[in-house]
Amino acid sequence: MQSRFQTMSDSIVTKIDEMGNRIDELEQSINDLRTEMGVEGSPSPSVPPKVKEEPKPGDDSA
Repeated sequence: MQSRFQTMSDSIVTKIDEMGNRIDELEQSINDLRTEMGVEGSPSPSVPPKVKEEPKPGDDSA
């Protein structure tokens, strides 16, 4: 039972490490694409930009 648990634990750790590597590669690919597009200084896509709401023409609620 102990060896079976150890095997499962090792398998899970290996899969987590592989997923971390894939995430790192994805982040690098995204950064490369952003550099190619010339948007190096833009915020991360995970943080949506704040949008200023402008008054609509004809909106006299102010």
